[in-house]
Amino acid sequence: MYKINFNKPEKAYFIGIGGISMSGLALLLKDRGFEIEGSDIKESDVTKKLEAAGIHINYGQVAENIKDNYDFVVYTAAIHPDNPEFKRCKELNLPMMERASLVGQIMKNYDHAIGVSGTHGKTTTTSMLSFIFLEADLDPTISVGGLLDRIDGNIRIGHSGNFITEACEYTNSFLKFFPTSAIILNVDADHLDFFKDLDDIRNSFKQFADLLPEDGNLVINGEIPQLQDITKDCKARIVTFGINGDFDFKAENLTFDSEGHPDFTVVEKDGTKTCYHLNVVGIHNVYNALSAIAMAVLSGVSHDVIQKGLMGYSGTHRRFEVLGKFNDVTVVDDYAHHPTEILATLTAAEKYPHNKLWVVFQPHTYSRTKALFEEFSEVLSKAENLIVADIYAAREKDPGDISSKMLADNINKKGGNATYLPSFDEIKKYFEKNCEKNDLLITMGAGNVVDIGNDLVK
Repeated sequence: MYKINFNKPEKAYFIGIGGISMSGLALLLKDRGFEIEGSDIKESDVTKKLEAAGIHINYGQVAENIKDNYDFVVYTAAIHPDNPEFKRCKELNLPMMERASLVGQIMKNYDHAIGVSGTHGKTTTTSMLSFIFLEADLDPTISVGGLLDRIDGNIRIGHSGNFITEACEYTNSFLKFFPTSAIILNVDADHLDFFKDLDDIRNSFKQFADLLPEDGNLVINGEIPQLQDITKDCKARIVTFGINGDFDFKAENLTFDSEGHPDFTVVEKDGTKTCYHLNVVGIHNVYNALSAIAMAVLSGVSHDVIQKGLMGYSGTHRRFEVLGKFNDVTVVDDYAHHPTEILATLTAAEKYPHNKLWVVFQPHTYSRTKALFEEFSEVLSKAENLIVADIYAAREKDPGDISSKMLADNINKKGGNATYLPSFDEIKKYFEKNCEKNDLLITMGAGNVVDIGNDLVK
């Protein structure tokens, strides 16, 4: 594979430069003196920001965009071999690398490179850890899979040896990384369009843990079943966190305020006790915070600084984000698109002040909906009033054997209260008619379901 010399800036082309991760990497290389160009399907706020930084972007991906003077080309996992630009790069024999390989090469330039992994919670935990490192004046370089107001986007370019990034398991991307320390938040069945089964996913996380050096740290959720299978060959120091059991960092005395924000005491192995308050909702965020606290302590940050960092964090866009109100109905948007995440969001909503709860869920990808059909049906049957929108296809084509109507029908068979409405206009009209003062409406999913909430608030 092509090796980048970061001390000798070159010219690079990014296919799919408008992606949340790709855009950040492009800006990072631009800051290092590289000449960057790229393409995307259409203009967006992200591409406008890249253009403002002096990066030329082609809208539309055609073979003519590719010249023979690029030193290397970066592409995302969503780019297929039949993509015109991809094919042209191959014809010209240009050095090519997938996005994850670029992240791995970048990580090698940092003394302390932290990869935040897990089936759920990566963006939130990366954000929490970033707030802590910023509060501690550690000047980190940050790559986060969401938009964070504190860093005005998804990338922060620091000038220290600290690098914090999300490490995603999909297509085994994180196995191309070179972390010195890592967090594993949880290991669940997901991305079954790529992985064979849960054992295959667990093996992927095991290989990720095995990447760590002897002087590194693995902060891992001690409640993961058969934890030893994942950690048995890990050379790094292993530090556990959790709530229900005996862990190196444990949350005790857990309570919630009137808006669902957790208060808890962190108890360490040596008996040290520290009180924490979070400005995000839900018990799942206690787990996320525990991992960030543990990693920060191992990085030499004091508890008083960690407390200030976490107090300053009030969420990332699309993670139980309050969008505003319409007709005195509070509208919240949440990225939850897996049964475990949905349950966490519904549980968090119970603590949030409201009369009735309304949820519109947009399933994300046909393969995930089909693979976890019964799990989705079970957890969504707990929603008080549920609307199911059409499946967001993302990278997939409709196979014809799974639909949102089928999901809604199965939810109702399990005692749920689901209505299938195919169009966003129908869904908005439904909520305008049925939601009442002091109700809570959650738009839920990883697609464009947030548009419903934004339109209602406008």
